[in-house]
Parts: sequence; C-alpha cells; structure tokens
Amino acid sequence: MAWIYAVSAWMSLVIITGITAFMLNPGDWRNDFWRAWANPQTVPQIFARTGASLLLATLYVYLHASFRVGASSLREVIARRSAKAAMLGALLITAGGAGWYVALPESAKAALTGAAALTILTALIFVLTIVVFFMFYFGPYRNPGWLSPGFAILFFIIGLIVTGAAEFVREAVRKPYVIYGEVYSHNVYPTEIPGLQRDGFLEGGVWTKYFVRQNFSSLIAEDATIDENRIPQLPLSEQRKLGYAVYLYHCGACHDTVGHSGLQELLRGWQPEMIDQLIVKLDRFHFFMPPWSGTAPEAGALRAYLETLLQPHPILESSYKEKETAHVP
Repeated sequence: MAWIYAVSAWMSLVIITGITAFMLNPGDWRNDFWRAWANPQTVPQIFARTGASLLLATLYVYLHASFRVGASSLREVIARRSAKAAMLGALLITAGGAGWYVALPESAKAALTGAAALTILTALIFVLTIVVFFMFYFGPYRNPGWLSPGFAILFFIIGLIVTGAAEFVREAVRKPYVIYGEVYSHNVYPTEIPGLQRDGFLEGGVWTKYFVRQNFSSLIAEDATIDENRIPQLPLSEQRKLGYAVYLYHCGACHDTVGHSGLQELLRGWQPEMIDQLIVKLDRFHFFMPPWSGTAPEAGALRAYLETLLQPHPILESSYKEKETAHVP
C-alpha cells in the first residue's frame, strides 16, 4: 500500500509539474499537447521537486526517529538509510535547479538578477542544499550516532526554508505573465492590448462592464457600450470609485494597497504627475509589469484613485517639516 501511494503521488507530481512548468516557459507548444507538457522547464522541475520530496520526507523521518527511537542499532540503521535518501534529494535539487535556471526565458533571468531579494534567495537555496548534503554525509551517513533532536530540528527547518524559497522565486520570475508570453498577470492576452487601449479596459471585461452599468449609468452610450470620454466629467469622488475598479482588475493580481507589494509603500514620496507617466508606461517603468491596457480617460480615473494612496516622502517631507518647525519662534 505504501509503494502504491508513493508511486501515485510521484505520478501526480510529474503531471502537475508539467502544468506549472508550462506556465513559466511554454516553449514551442502550439497545437500539440505533449509538446506543451514537455516544455523546457518540465524535466528540470521534475528533478528538483522529486529531490525536494525525498529530502522533506527524509527530514521528517529523521526528526521522528530522533524523538521516538532510543539509542540502538535500529536508530543507526534509520540514520544511515535516511541520509542516503536525503543526499540523493539534495543532488536532484541542485541538478534540477541548475537546469531550471538555464531554461528560464531571458526576461525571467533579468527579473531574477534585477531583484536583490530574489538573487539572495536563489543563492540561499543552492548553498543550503549543498550544506545539507555534506551535513548528512559527515553526520548521519558516516556517523549514525549523531542522530539527535537538535540535528533533526535544524535539518527540518533548513528543508522548509529551501522549499519555501524555491516556490517564492519560481512564482516571482514568471511576471508579468500568468502563462509566460501568452497571458499577462491581469488575465489579458498580448493580442488584446491594442483593442483595450482603443476601446477601454472596462469595456473589455465581463465583470468590469457589469460594474460600470450598475454604478455609472451616465457612462453607458446608446449602443450599450461604455463611453470613455464621459469619465472626466464625473465628480472626483466618482472618478476615484471607477479608478478603484480599474486598479482591482488591472493591478490587483499583484498589488494590494498595503502589505507585500502594497501600493502605499511603492508610491511613497511620489508626486501626482509621476503617476501619469507610471500608468501609461507600466512595462517601460518595470519590465516585469504588463503594459497599460486601457484608454487615457481610464488612466485619469486610476490616477485619481492612486492619489488617495500617496504617502509623504520619508526623508524630504520630514526634512522640510523639521526646517519649518526650527523657524517657528
């Protein structure tokens, strides 16, 4: 039963890895399912994920045995055997990770090297994996008596760090796409961009059109389409409400207003006119963001909303306030 479960689980890993790998690098997949599944990222990620599975399973066995099995020959057998699986897992992670990097699209590599945090995490994955390999080799494999709760807890934590960092990096370098080169992160096909820039982002979505019709009937033309030219005529509060809807569907897949990738912090210290350039040149400002996919009036509504998120510059505004306060008698 255990072997049936293990093989079935690994088969599901293989199938799912082909799907997630396709999202990162589809390769030459047109009109062929198997070429889509056997994309450039599939084999490297199968190696890496199989290695991670072996490593994490071994680390759990190691942790469990260190607490439940007393000093005995059985404990030494568990230590030595688990070390073999862990070292194999570490080797597969290293080999698969190297292949993963080689098979990355050029812009994904640029996103990786252009972000210090991602570069550090990637280096951390490889360094910790190699460290685990040698710790197992010189520890449990060569010296089974070293099996102890302290070692087990340390190994287990390192394994979780490596796995979590790898998943974070894999997701981060896929931007600005959901499926690399095929679908942008805001669920727009590259071929749809010109039409949305001409007719409107709000007009191009099912839920956005419904929202406008329910809340902004004055924007609906006689032919039941959204008249983008009427947006500037709305009161500022209404423009901001409309801009919030644009933010949710155009930007909300990657950005919250606060927290991780929060716009309040990313826009801290900005001036309103800077937002204009940001919106219309999103992909030029950061190549890992999708291009602006709406009209000029929609950009104005989005700007009106983003202005409500602006926070003072942490240095300049503070310096000005300090200088003004210093001259107050």
